[in-house]
Amino acid sequence: MIGGLSALVHGHPPTVADDCLLRNAWVCPEYVRTRSSELVAASTEHLRITIVSVLIGAVVALPLALFARRVRGLRPAVLGTATAIYTIPSLALFSLLLPFTGLSERTVVVGLVLYTLTILVRAVFAGLDGVPEEVRDAGRGMGYSGRGLLWRVELPLALPVLMGGLRIATVSTVALTTIGTIVGSGGLGNLISTGLRSNFKAQVLTASVLCVVLALALDLLLIGVQRLLMPWRRREAA
Repeated sequence: MIGGLSALVHGHPPTVADDCLLRNAWVCPEYVRTRSSELVAASTEHLRITIVSVLIGAVVALPLALFARRVRGLRPAVLGTATAIYTIPSLALFSLLLPFTGLSERTVVVGLVLYTLTILVRAVFAGLDGVPEEVRDAGRGMGYSGRGLLWRVELPLALPVLMGGLRIATVSTVALTTIGTIVGSGGLGNLISTGLRSNFKAQVLTASVLCVVLALALDLLLIGVQRLLMPWRRREAA
């Protein structure tokens, strides 16, 4: 927009690229060119917050779900608590965390971890519950201890469901990260928020498209990881 106004001030007609800024068009390559560093910085922050939140959620969810399966009566409590947290609107949850985490990126990460736990804990339960009992009996017959049965039989067979839950958690976290703009740590959400306030259409659309691209890229990456972790599936497909 500044480039187009400068051209008018100096008596030069605006170029086609400048014109899209002057018209406040939704699609404007000149915006992408002139704000590329800002877009890269916002995308990097968005990606970092997403990955950190999902990784922490996965590290917490697996032992929590395994412990809840072993302790009688704990599973309903864990599922109920996780579900109750997920029903809290994101804006309300982040606001509730502010007295404890302050106006920082920590607020966003903690809130996103809590949301991912609902998805990931349920995925662990569903994956392990789906392992046929006769397979467990066969594993015990081969001499596997409880821990060996878990890591060598149950988790490998539950891996498709676990990876499906991880993919859902990752894509939803990409979307929820934008809400972090309320504490100034929303990645691309910051650009969407400022663009909406100033009615800067190109900024709103570009940041929104980048969110979709990030979600698709991470999902494809996890599909690739799943294929690497399950080589027997590739042989079956072949």
